[in-house]
Amino acid sequence: MKHVKLPSIRPSIFPSSQNQRPLVPPNQPFPPPNDYISRPTAVSLSTALQHYINTVFPSHGQKIHAHILKIGFKPNTNVSIKLLILHLKSCCLRYARQIFDEMPQPTLSAHNYMISGYLKNGKIEELLNLVSRLTFSYEKPDGFTFSMILKATGCASGGNFALPYCLEKVVHAQILRSNVEPDDVLYTALVDSYVKNGKVGYARRVFDLMLEKNVICSTSLISGYMSQGRVEDAEDIFRRTFEKDVVVFNAMIEGYSKSVETARRSLEVYIDMQRLNFRPTLSTFASVIGACSVLAAYEIGQQVESQLVKLDFINDIKMGSALIDMYSKCGRIEDGRRVFDHMPEKNVFSWTSMIDGYGKNGNPVEALELFNRMKIEHLVKPNYVTFLSVLSACGHAGLVAKGWRLFESMERDYMLKPRMEHYACMVDLLGRAGSLQQAWDFVIGMPEKPGSDVWAALLSSCQLHGDVEMASIAANEIFKLKSDSRPGAYVALSNALAAAGKWDSVSEVRQLMKVRGVSKDTGYSWVGADGGPCGVLTRKRCNQIQEGR
Repeated sequence: MKHVKLPSIRPSIFPSSQNQRPLVPPNQPFPPPNDYISRPTAVSLSTALQHYINTVFPSHGQKIHAHILKIGFKPNTNVSIKLLILHLKSCCLRYARQIFDEMPQPTLSAHNYMISGYLKNGKIEELLNLVSRLTFSYEKPDGFTFSMILKATGCASGGNFALPYCLEKVVHAQILRSNVEPDDVLYTALVDSYVKNGKVGYARRVFDLMLEKNVICSTSLISGYMSQGRVEDAEDIFRRTFEKDVVVFNAMIEGYSKSVETARRSLEVYIDMQRLNFRPTLSTFASVIGACSVLAAYEIGQQVESQLVKLDFINDIKMGSALIDMYSKCGRIEDGRRVFDHMPEKNVFSWTSMIDGYGKNGNPVEALELFNRMKIEHLVKPNYVTFLSVLSACGHAGLVAKGWRLFESMERDYMLKPRMEHYACMVDLLGRAGSLQQAWDFVIGMPEKPGSDVWAALLSSCQLHGDVEMASIAANEIFKLKSDSRPGAYVALSNALAAAGKWDSVSEVRQLMKVRGVSKDTGYSWVGADGGPCGVLTRKRCNQIQEGR
């Protein structure tokens, strides 16, 4: 792997690895300086505390705090900060905060250590409360403080705590108003924060202000552009990144692998990085296998599997699960089962990938048998996706009673509250079996408002069995929820009406599509070619359907 020069980052107060070799065996006492017991001065206490802070067993130094409390010694600022660091390294946030609160005037350094401790432990709400307290003190935030706040904006996304609106922009404004001189660390934190909060345009403005663009910022910006489908902008940043590393290559490969239009470029970058002597990582292979799934290129997937064997990555659970999913999507269910059977260790994702593969390849019986083996023989607890796969398998096999039992067992046996996609799967299960009235009653009796997927499943079943009245109701509900993003609903309703001979109603639906500007997505057929998988465009567009041609 090639290395690049990265911006200097302030050393963390936390140990870098839990597997680091101890300085002394754990069954032997540390040789601490004992001056703090016989002559407890600020200097001797500070020296003794620093001794334990520098070891991999900092918690052994907490006896110094006990000694301080016992003799009634009043620590100065230096000793207090050393105690705070000691407790943070010992993962004792409560004691660290107690030391902080007992300081007459906490310094900026004390604030930063405490903020960093909250960030490391995911206590974002406490972190922001402490920052608010800092702003009302005589101390002012510095670049390190701002970088910690910006990192917190990324950690809190998706959590239970709601961040203040546009916090990253507020922090950016405070940086500009203060006398803080932005450095590479602060710029990097700003770019990453903007990207993680979906504001890629602002991230680019900060990026362009940097005199020296580092690879970390480039990687973050590439990921942001790719997530928004702005492939050309991502490629521009990639070309302008001169000191590339494997991570920036991975960002490009992952971004390309998400779309069928760009998945082949993912494979090209994967080849280029190896020509430049960059060794692929597990993340690289995960994205490349994903690209093979999108392209249904199982021959390339087999080559990737061979490389995984050579690099001794084949036994990784994530790689095994990804290969199973890829082979299943390519219709090579036997190859998927071969990978599954040779995995030395399996988790719920491995089992789910195999179950889902059987279900989607027309083997519902094998899917249900594997599900029972997973639960009974291997005692693996199914998750939401597992249930979705087995419910779908029940639908394809017409096993209504079995599907009902599985659906009811989700919350009863596994404390998994069914989600909207599980309700849609049950509607599809009942509809395929011809139980339209039971499917209707199920939808009406849902504990929450049915989503568009639920109504779409009911509409599909109505079209299958020729129930025009119920199909119209389901279609109208879809139009209320997503009038322009579900063109298939218009086509399904039109087809159901046409099958019933209601041509006036068919014309009304087609006219409604014209008025609302709804067009059906263009279809592709994939065929193998010498240069790789090739997409053949279906030229029959939705306006031809609307005009009855």
